[in-house]
Amino acid sequence: MKLQLLGTGSSDGWPNPWCHCASCNAVRTNGVLRGQTGVLVDDRLLIDCGPDVPRSAARFGISLAGVRQVLMGHSHPDHCGPQALMWRGWSSVAGAPLEVIAPPAAVAECRDWVDPQGPIRFTEIRAGESLERDGYVIRAHRARHGGPEIGPAVLLDVTAPDGGRLLYAVDTAPLPDEELPGDPEHPFDVVLLEETYGDARGAQATGDHHDLETFATTVAALRRRGYVVAATQVLAVHLGHGNPPGPELDRRLAQIGASAPPDGCILQTQAGTAGHTKTSPPGPRRVLITGGARSGKSQEAERRLSAAPEVIYVATAEEYPGDDEWSARLAAHRARRPAHWTTVETGVLAPLLRAAGPPLLIDCLGLWLARGSEDPDVLLSAWRDCQREVVLVTNEVGSGVVPATQSGRAFRDGLGRLNAQLAAVSDEVWQCVAGVACRLR
Repeated sequence: MKLQLLGTGSSDGWPNPWCHCASCNAVRTNGVLRGQTGVLVDDRLLIDCGPDVPRSAARFGISLAGVRQVLMGHSHPDHCGPQALMWRGWSSVAGAPLEVIAPPAAVAECRDWVDPQGPIRFTEIRAGESLERDGYVIRAHRARHGGPEIGPAVLLDVTAPDGGRLLYAVDTAPLPDEELPGDPEHPFDVVLLEETYGDARGAQATGDHHDLETFATTVAALRRRGYVVAATQVLAVHLGHGNPPGPELDRRLAQIGASAPPDGCILQTQAGTAGHTKTSPPGPRRVLITGGARSGKSQEAERRLSAAPEVIYVATAEEYPGDDEWSARLAAHRARRPAHWTTVETGVLAPLLRAAGPPLLIDCLGLWLARGSEDPDVLLSAWRDCQREVVLVTNEVGSGVVPATQSGRAFRDGLGRLNAQLAAVSDEVWQCVAGVACRLR
């Protein structure tokens, strides 16, 4: 399949033309400007046609004259811009046949913009239905977005004549695992998954969309079910200004195994490679993340593994009966973990580091050292020899007030030395400061 990304932004684009938030300002200054999301498949299928999309095609020098089907996910105006159908009527291909395939509400939006006796015909499609056009199989799946008045909204699953597989999942909130579209026998070659809100919360994040956290959750679920594999290209689209701009968004998406190509990007996929590509087992990937109190180090560690199909979370903290505040802290950590993660509570780490298995997230080294359940030299040896992916959170305790007690100073010095020894044999070392992750090596 040949995919041309005519737009990768949310309904208001990115930057929002009315907005002066830090994200919009950064994009205006030196970032990638993004219009409403739409994609052209093999020069003949146009998926979503908001007002920005035809104009973007013109700016990129792309002709839509060869389009024979326009697919729309629902009737929101960034997906369904019926004026484009009228503009087509003024063109050199006005007499050529064109089919609009969309949910009922979107079809209704379009009818009044075309000559009922003209060459444009309409086909309604609903979740659970499929149809074939010139060798392309188009399946509609339920989306969690809006109500029946806009569609109901659907996600679009397209199989090309050569067997190439595309999932266009725009717009939706996360779906239950059993409702995710896909076929483990024929994984998707490309997934375009909306990620509107980034890190936005509250009034900025209303409606049924993914943010970075739930985007990762959905990617992990697709991987667990075999619909997304190592060779699948996962692209974040429908991006809005709740996202961090530029390199930080690229870094966060790379942790998920995804990317955010710019508007105008052309992707050429080889049919069926997702189902047949064999990958070698990954080598050691030992990541050490340090930082002070409330620096964001635990969240950074969790984000790094958020799209993994399976994770073992190793909690090194002990319970202290009668300490309600400490219990509340532990409860908050537990509540933040994805439901499919397995938690192991222990102060003995070396056996886990030496064993094969899914990725480990260990939080944290300071509490492990305070427990005194294991010799630091044993831990260091196991870390050096570890052959599985592991993210280890530690504390930076030597940058503040000198402890008032001898035991406090001994703990500070011991943890500092151990951090340095582990960092020396880590594949990556990061420090979190004020919620910002900085790579040290």
